[in-house]
This record gives sequence, structure tokens and C-alpha cells, in this order.
Amino acid sequence: MAKARPIVGLDVQASTYKNACLVVHTRLEELYNWAPFVDDPYRVRKLHNLRIAAKRLRYTLEIFEEVLLEASKDAIKELTQIQDELGRLHDSDVMLALLGLCLDSQGARTRHKYALSNSQHSKERVQLNSELVATLVDPLATPSAKERYGLEQLMLHLQQQRDEQYMAFRQHWQQLQARDFRRELLRLLDT
Repeated sequence: MAKARPIVGLDVQASTYKNACLVVHTRLEELYNWAPFVDDPYRVRKLHNLRIAAKRLRYTLEIFEEVLLEASKDAIKELTQIQDELGRLHDSDVMLALLGLCLDSQGARTRHKYALSNSQHSKERVQLNSELVATLVDPLATPSAKERYGLEQLMLHLQQQRDEQYMAFRQHWQQLQARDFRRELLRLLDT
């Protein structure tokens, strides 16, 4: 997970509003640093970092809600939706990675083409708990043919569901960009 940017320039003598604006600006820039990865559904870690950045910005707006007034409520709602959409997407990525490991007949660590992001643009991996991986790759726990078929069907279903989740997120993101969500937030700080 990407570390939060430090907030530079806070002034204990300044108004809460001025410091709130500084923190929101920093968190907004942090969010938009991950925006170039929105159009690549296989950048699993980058999309997860976008989610974390949305969460940080949302929490910042919630903390300063009294200072920023009613105008921040819409932004908080949109950021919550982004966070939820990307959270479901990440959950699907982890589940697909786990299923890929479980289906690996040799018990070796698999780079499942979808969940572990084997795209031409990325060599990212989903981080998995090592104890869980050890259990999944135990050669004595290899699934039977019937179990394998069921897991493969589940994996296909989850992959399709993940595609739909990504498209819903991407469409929402594009709607926000069409209305210039970034500028809306900056205007919120200027009022």
C-alpha cells in the first residue's frame, strides 16, 4: 500500500479552515496521482492504492466537515462509492488469486493470468497471506476432478463478476471526470 504523503506547511497559528484546505489539497493530489491507472483493469495494486487514496481524502473531508460545510457531503458520498467499488474489485482479485492457487495441480505458486495481473503492462502481484498460500499449495489438498470443475466454474463466474465491477467503477470515474470532480473539490475549498 502506498504511504500517505506528508502534509507540508501546516501552521498552528492558522485557522482550521486554512489547514483543512492544505490537507484536502494534498489528499486530492494523492488521489489523482493514481488516476492514470483507472483505464487498466489489470493494475491491481495501483487500483488498490487509488482506493486507499480515496479513503484518505474521504476521511479528511469527514474530519473537516464542519469547517467545509454542506458542500463536502456530495464529495464524501462520491468518494465512499469509489472506495466501495474498488474494495469489491480488490476482494474479487484476491479471491481469484486464491482460486488460482487452489487449482494449481503442481502446488506451485501460480501467476493466474487474471487475478495476479499478468498483463503486458504490469508485473504486479496480489499479496496473499503466506500461511494461507501454504495450505492452498499443499499437494495433499489437491482438489478432485469434481471439485476442480466446481472451482473452475466459480472462477469463471468471479472473473465475469470482476469485469462487471471494473466497468461499473470505470463508468462512475468517467462520470466524475466529465463533471470535473477535481475542480468541484477545489471550488469547495475556495468558498
